[in-house]
Amino acid sequence: MTTETLEHSGLVVEETPADAFDPYPLETFEYKYKGRETRISFTCPEFTAICPFSDFPDFAVIKIDYVPNERCIELKSLKMYINSFRPVKIFHEHVVNRILEDFVRACDPVSVEIEGDFNIRGNIKTVIKASYLRDGE
Repeated sequence: MTTETLEHSGLVVEETPADAFDPYPLETFEYKYKGRETRISFTCPEFTAICPFSDFPDFAVIKIDYVPNERCIELKSLKMYINSFRPVKIFHEHVVNRILEDFVRACDPVSVEIEGDFNIRGNIKTVIKASYLRDGE
């Protein structure tokens, strides 16, 4: 379990350990137009995870924009995967990078961009973006 104590405040901050988080698997299907650059975009407007500082929910819109290689992501599994984060304590930056890693592992896309547009908390708006480009593309 990762525990961090913030200097000067004595606040203990804990994220859910990676090995304790078992998200719903991202399922795929065959993409029959390999070599054709088709851009697929998903918007997940009801993302929720738990703030490791406050234990309150963080809300976001997760946007996924990708070009498939040989596999496409199946929508129901994406919905269930995104909903898997609801009980998880995780920082905004880590959410977006975890989704990126899992997405790439599941379908090996030509490219993918993930954006987490988080609701305002404490007068600060946070937008996190991470991307992947397949080697040789």
